[in-house]
Amino acid sequence: MNVALGGTFDPIHDGHRALFARAFELGDVTVGLTSDELAPKTRHVDRYVRPFAERKRDLEAELSAVAADTDRDRDFSVRELTEPTGIATEAGFDALIVSPETQDGGERINEIRAEKGLPSLRLEVVDHVPAADGERISSTRIVMGEIDEHGNLTPERDGRERTRVD
Repeated sequence: MNVALGGTFDPIHDGHRALFARAFELGDVTVGLTSDELAPKTRHVDRYVRPFAERKRDLEAELSAVAADTDRDRDFSVRELTEPTGIATEAGFDALIVSPETQDGGERINEIRAEKGLPSLRLEVVDHVPAADGERISSTRIVMGEIDEHGNLTPERDGRERTRVD
């Protein structure tokens, strides 16, 4: 099975890792990574996003690690996304990994595919990974200093004093 997913992935966190793990469970994976031009348009808040080359380097390293953790021999590739519907409207894919907030986008992709005479993709909805406070892990929360990539609250957020360890 050929599986697609897309995003900005800056920074990568455990929620992204859940998406990647599900994708590799299903088959070979193609990740659409938002271009430098598209990335700011896909954010819900105005924040800095690292350049494409840096994000791609980190994403490829992460995908290699997740693929190695599977008991299957899976291939992956990373392609640049210049449109929000991206690579998933192309032939050759069987499934699309989405999160709850991107499920509507997945349904729109299937509409576009139908208009092109392509079969619908199997939409695989992967639930959010909660942080320690019960809210979802997100890149924005990490960048804002609320949590780390695993959803642990930063010392400033959990009420503990920061201690220096030498």
